[in-house]
Amino acid sequence: MRVLSVIGARPQFIKAFAVSRELRTDHDEVLVHTGQHYDEEMSDVFFDELGIPEPEYNLGVGSGTHGQQTGEMIIELERLVDGTEPDVVLCYGDTNSTLAAGIVASKMDVELAHVEAGLRSFNREMPEEVNRVLTDHVSDFLFAPSERAVEYLASEGITDGVHFVGDVMYDTLLWAREEAARQSSILRDLGIEGTDYLLATVHRPRNTDDPDRLETIVSCLAADPRDVIFPAHPRTRKQLAEIELLTFAKRELTLIDPVGYLDFITLQANAESIVTDSGGIQKEAFFLDVPCITLREETEWPETVDSGGNVLVGADADAIRDALENPPVSASDAEPYGDGTAAAEISRVLSDESS
Repeated sequence: MRVLSVIGARPQFIKAFAVSRELRTDHDEVLVHTGQHYDEEMSDVFFDELGIPEPEYNLGVGSGTHGQQTGEMIIELERLVDGTEPDVVLCYGDTNSTLAAGIVASKMDVELAHVEAGLRSFNREMPEEVNRVLTDHVSDFLFAPSERAVEYLASEGITDGVHFVGDVMYDTLLWAREEAARQSSILRDLGIEGTDYLLATVHRPRNTDDPDRLETIVSCLAADPRDVIFPAHPRTRKQLAEIELLTFAKRELTLIDPVGYLDFITLQANAESIVTDSGGIQKEAFFLDVPCITLREETEWPETVDSGGNVLVGADADAIRDALENPPVSASDAEPYGDGTAAAEISRVLSDESS
């Protein structure tokens, strides 16, 4: 089976590491990078570290409004589908790259496979929620990371083509945890000894584009007595500068550039707690059994909250301070998200379909 795999953002590179490795054993995969994350820190370093095959095509779309970005991707992906004639288009998660792939496959009558199908935050104000819902409703293969995701799909009338396979990020993390222990020097480079530090990431527009929310988050982090390691997303650094908080953040926090995947896994695994608004990092914290404080009012990964290891605090100062002083404690493990063989199961399902 010829599979056209579409990726464009950091979490998708991580997922593609596991899935492409399995697909290329039994299938003909054509890997396409839309260029949604296009700089070295956000893109190239992940391909290098994870050994992901060099994409056969890079669309170079880059940044822009949601409409501009998605529209350019649709135009380029239509040309690729027409030229490569895949049996199935495979996409991941909930980005504009995901939605573009879904629209193109559905309009060109090519089967669509969606990895991470069935996730719901139930907040339609999030572009990611709209992307994942629309993609699910035009997919032929829906690879769900949890049983709850399967239930969410069924509640929307989607039952055909649904497969509970587990979470492909868990596949990758099992490999990366050991690899990072051998390769990463980030703790030594930053002069970190022990685990008495917080790791923080903030990148979602809901937090970065609202000056009050961003100021509250940064102020709460700065007030914590522990060192706060803050790899700053380009969006976040720009917004901090615009509201004249960048100098304060540099003085009060350990503000660093984005780091590679193995270094970031090391920072997560050794942190006392993680503070984030990222969906993927919530899961990685869960897999690593590190307390997670989520700067959102909802999550598409409710199992992490149910386990006790993740708490949703939004941008409420009192809730953030309370969670920093009394971090959540997990009472579970990775079991809701499979056993680390999700990628192999995805490849098997596609092999069964082509036989």
